[in-house]
Amino acid sequence: MILKKIQGLLAGNPNRTFKPKEMARKLGVSKTDYTKFRDTLKRAARDGKIAKDRGNNFGAIKRLAMIEGQLHVKTQGYGFLIAEDGGPDVFVSQKNMGTALHKDVVQVQLYAEGRGKNREGRVIKVVERARQNIVGIYRKTKQYGFVVPDDLKITRDIFIPPGENEKAESGQKVVAKIISWTDERTNPEGKIVEVLGFPEDPGVDVMSVVKAFDLPTSFSTGIENEAEEISTAIPRDEIKRRLDLRKETCFTIDPEDAKDFDDAVSIKILRNNNYELGVHIAHVSYYVRPGSVLDKEALRRGTSVYLVDRVVPMLPEKLSNEICSLRPKEDRLTFSCIMEVNSEGKVVDYNICESVINSKRRFTYEEVQQIIDAKPWRGKLVKEIRLMHQLSRVLIKRRKNLGSLDFDIPEVKVELDADGKPVAIKKRERLDSHRLVEEFMLLANQTVTEHVVLKLGEQGRVPPFIYRIHEEPSKEKMDDFKKFVKALGHPIDAHKKVTTRLLSQYLASLKGEPEQVIVEEVTLRSMMKAKYSTDNVGHFGLAFKHYTHFTSPIRRYPDLVVHRLLQEYGQGVDFSDAKSKKTRLEAIATKVSDRERVALEAERESIKMKKVEYMKRHLGDEFEGVISGVVSFGIFVEVVDILVEGLVHISDLADDYYFHDEKNHRLVGQSSEKTYRLGDKIKVQVVRVDVAERVVDFVLAP
Repeated sequence: MILKKIQGLLAGNPNRTFKPKEMARKLGVSKTDYTKFRDTLKRAARDGKIAKDRGNNFGAIKRLAMIEGQLHVKTQGYGFLIAEDGGPDVFVSQKNMGTALHKDVVQVQLYAEGRGKNREGRVIKVVERARQNIVGIYRKTKQYGFVVPDDLKITRDIFIPPGENEKAESGQKVVAKIISWTDERTNPEGKIVEVLGFPEDPGVDVMSVVKAFDLPTSFSTGIENEAEEISTAIPRDEIKRRLDLRKETCFTIDPEDAKDFDDAVSIKILRNNNYELGVHIAHVSYYVRPGSVLDKEALRRGTSVYLVDRVVPMLPEKLSNEICSLRPKEDRLTFSCIMEVNSEGKVVDYNICESVINSKRRFTYEEVQQIIDAKPWRGKLVKEIRLMHQLSRVLIKRRKNLGSLDFDIPEVKVELDADGKPVAIKKRERLDSHRLVEEFMLLANQTVTEHVVLKLGEQGRVPPFIYRIHEEPSKEKMDDFKKFVKALGHPIDAHKKVTTRLLSQYLASLKGEPEQVIVEEVTLRSMMKAKYSTDNVGHFGLAFKHYTHFTSPIRRYPDLVVHRLLQEYGQGVDFSDAKSKKTRLEAIATKVSDRERVALEAERESIKMKKVEYMKRHLGDEFEGVISGVVSFGIFVEVVDILVEGLVHISDLADDYYFHDEKNHRLVGQSSEKTYRLGDKIKVQVVRVDVAERVVDFVLAP
């Protein structure tokens, strides 16, 4: 009853707010009922039934004051709402977080905006939880237990009532599920659903990552059974209706430890001296039918996830490693993009068709590189490999002339022993053989998209399709980027619009400079993330107007959908269902873009975890590094050889008092004027490693 009176008062005064005591007087609330009245006010505001501002004033909810989006929490406890409407981010302080957790989809009530200030608000409703499971360390007391989350962005421990701990021991890694959390003043209540083991037990660390990102650990019996029922034999009628390329010289080029081979290549010189390049992709969509159990599970997973010590596959092993994999000396169904390419790297003709191949050999990247480098080689196919290398150089040059960006940011491979302990970290060398395969896949992806957009379109209409897009970076981010590189002493003309061509030329000018890697990393962070969409806005980074993913259907669901669309449109395009088809495809694009982001985060987290664990064995050791970040509390240093980052805290720079020159990305000594600047080379010593928090601390080497 009192809530209705409150809402009635506020509805009658929509443009003003009231203090609690003022409202109590107007509504005739007695002194003895005031505490109950005030609690009703707070509860109504928390439930989003009335509005509350920063000054503890209450008012009517206004439609425009509500906004929905994903909440990104910082380790300090505050967060930002990434608005779904594409508007500016909304700051949410820790006290205004309500019962929301990192990456939850929430509704936020906006506060009135002050002049020149960013938008700020408070969470009033959790629309969708980002995660089902929370991984952490279980701590036990006499009466109850609680889970301390591994993720520092989850700032609340989870209360575990008696009988809900799955017999976990104190100190063990567990998976907890939140059961109830309605009051922000209390901790969430949950139960333990799985005990992973003690943190030091083999495999527990990576399994913690698997569970934290809600990655599946196995396929259901129904899915495995459906996969097992698929025949390995290819029907004669199926071969007969396809382009038979089994006598052609096709082969695969993959990493040494690869088990699924989803692309093969072939090449020859035509009579007009043009190249005929064949890119032959595993025809997964022949086996994975729309609406099947396998298809639904593949969409749910969206992509295979490559963790530091295992693969979480999109498809069961029977398909990914056997039936669909283009294994040597075995007939396989494929979808081929056969392109005639001239001496300038331009596709002058092409044929996209269902085919059947028999791979003549399985190459590793290192073997192909050996042939490219003209080192002794006893095997066959030398002529084809060198011809491919020749063509790849033509394609690289053409792409460079278009302004396509070619980042060369180093990556590492963590080598583990039988117990999963890191024994070595090695930089992955980017070989010409890698570039060769990359260029051929890029060309096939581009050709397939141009086929749909330019050839299958009618009177300005293009059939519904899934594109791989990369939107232009915002002007604000590019302005910040210009300021950053200017401070490093490598300015870009502030008046020029940043295009891929300008960026490509600029990054090329930094080759060999100490700041090269840092500038490339900041360039990447300044850009939008690539994603899937049914709206073709082009690919900024590649400088392509038309682009999709066609070449990896064993491990990416969008490629599987593209194969289906090509097959369907090969029979003719029906535009009568275009609108509803586009809606269905957009839902898929959104889903797989989200799964791709989760996969990338999980992969990075698993590698970072092993990097930090590796450094624990090197306490006291010295390393050469480069300053990769400068903040008010110190300098971040990345070890050059193994790409491990750690912090030199400002309190450990004891020779002077240092102040932070934020504009020029450096720390400057007040007396000595000694500087520590972004990109500077430096020698450091490892003094502290915390594997649980993924933290490495350095001091300057003596």
